[in-house]
Formats: sequence, C-alpha cells, structure tokens
Amino acid sequence: MTEERKLAVLRAIVEDYVSTQEPVGSKTLVERHRLGVSPATVRNDMAALEEEGLIAQPHTSAGRIPTDKGYRFFVDRLTTIKAMSAAEKRAIAGFLEGAHDLDDVVQRSVRLLAQLTQQVAIVQYPTLARSTVRHVELVALSSNRLLAVLILSTGRVEQRVIEIPVELTDELLSELRLRINTAAVGGRITDAADALGDLPEAVAPHDRRTYTVVVAALVEAMSDHRSDERVAVGGTANLARFGDSFDSTIKPMLEALEEHVVLLKLLGEATTPAHVTVRIGHEGPYDQLASTSVVAAGYGAIDAVSALGVVGPTRMDYPGTMAAVRAVARYVSSYLEEA
Repeated sequence: MTEERKLAVLRAIVEDYVSTQEPVGSKTLVERHRLGVSPATVRNDMAALEEEGLIAQPHTSAGRIPTDKGYRFFVDRLTTIKAMSAAEKRAIAGFLEGAHDLDDVVQRSVRLLAQLTQQVAIVQYPTLARSTVRHVELVALSSNRLLAVLILSTGRVEQRVIEIPVELTDELLSELRLRINTAAVGGRITDAADALGDLPEAVAPHDRRTYTVVVAALVEAMSDHRSDERVAVGGTANLARFGDSFDSTIKPMLEALEEHVVLLKLLGEATTPAHVTVRIGHEGPYDQLASTSVVAAGYGAIDAVSALGVVGPTRMDYPGTMAAVRAVARYVSSYLEEA
C-alpha cells in the first residue's frame, strides 16, 4: 500500500464519516470514490489502516471510523489549506467592513466564524501586552484639566482625565504632545511605558510635576489589563447538530464555555498571525474535551496580538474549517492595521 493510496483511502473515510456521521464500509468507498482499485484491495487497505491505528471498527461487522491518529495523519498531509471562493471572500469582507469599533469587529468575527464552520467560535480580545502605541492625543478641557487618549495598534482606546498642577497653556500642551508621542509611538507597551517614565527627568524643573502627573496616568492606562482575558463566544447552538454520539461531550463543552481561562488555554498555541494550528482529541489540554478538536489562528497587523478559532467534535470538516479560520484571522488583522 503506497503512501499516496493510504492517504486517498483515509481521506475518503474521513470525508464520508464527517458527512454521514456513520461508520464507512469498503462497498461505500468503492461506490462513492474513484480510488482506482478493486473492492478487495480497498478492504485490504482498510485493514492496513486499522492495523496502523488510523481507523477503527466501533462495532462488529460495522464500517470504520477515523481515529484521532487518523485525523492527525490526514491534517498533517494537507499540503495547502484550500482557498476560499471569491464569493466567500466577498461575504467575509462585507460582513466585517461594517464594523465601527473593536468590540463590533470581535462580535462580528465570532458570529461569522460560527456561521462559516457550524462549530462553536471563540475570539479573544486583543492582548494589551502585545500592543504597540499608535498615537497619544492630549486635549485641553479647562485651564488645569486635560483628556489623554491612548490609541493602540489593536484598535483599543484608553482615555484618562488628568488634573495638572499648573495652568495649561497652548505652548505647554504642544510640548507635552510632541514629547510624549516621540517617546511612545511605535513602541511595545512595556517599552513605551519605560520611555515615558524617563521624560520627567528630561524636562525643565518647573515642568517636571506636570510631566510626572501626565506620564503616571498614561502608564496606568497602559498597564490596565482588565480586558486581556475577555473572549467572545458564538455558535453554541451548533452543538445540537451533533446528536447522540456527541452527547457525552456537550456537558463538559458547555461548562468550558463558561470558563474564559479554559477557552484561552484552548487557543493558547495560536501565536502567529493567520498561521492555523489544529489540536485533535487528546492533544488538547483537557481530558474532558477529548472528543473535540480546536482549530485556531493568531491575528494581528504584524505580530499576533490575540487568537481566534473554533472548537467542535473531532469529526469536523478540517479543510473547510482551517480555511475559514485563516480567512477571518486575515480580515481581522487587516482591520487592525487600518484602524
């Protein structure tokens, strides 16, 4: 049995099982797929695949189903992720283009992923620690109060109202704006905070108190990690599609969806923008979710700032799911780049 034929037979079994949710027999394979060999050869090939642990026979005299090892063999030998059709690309772009802020794009993305894959979709909000500073705007509110607006590469915006100890002149405001943006813009959060922390010592003594107050407010905004563990979840109703064979997994799945720490760990390996990772069955971090697979990808304009993906039964359409996850990750990354 050649490697090429082994993959062809296994692919046929995977596709039929995903489609029908029923064990696949040799007769079915011969009737539905052009494998170029006789039914007897297919039976021998299936026996060889079973011996290698790539397929299993759930019941006596029944057909075969893929094992976790079989799914892994199949996924690892996908030479390329199938391309989305032009219509699908237009639909994705159109769905996300209407987003008006970061919250909106996250919510749209999770709904879109759930619709495209018919799985449970998870989108992590951008992680502050991986962000860079895009701009800092300072706006005078009164003679001794200003509004500081911190804009990050993730599209996240932090605002702080700051009381300053001196009268706020146009000259002082312009100097503050220039020095702060020169020090912070383009730097990662940690580097920008360090650079801002050095500013008070670099200005004239009579301005140090003002710079100290403004810098402290901005650094506090940069260290506000309250949303770093926020995730959006969509498509839980899709669990109902999987029927009795998935019932034992639905309860722990629903419990997992209530725990954001669990969801973040499921997405944990997706750290490269638009690079798709697949964890199948027992490869995942939780034994109670051993009947599920996770397909995920990082997203971000340059570096990954967060991750998104889907979780569902191991008998999922891996090529289609991987394509959808990658496409949505790319579109979210484009939004962040243009925001």
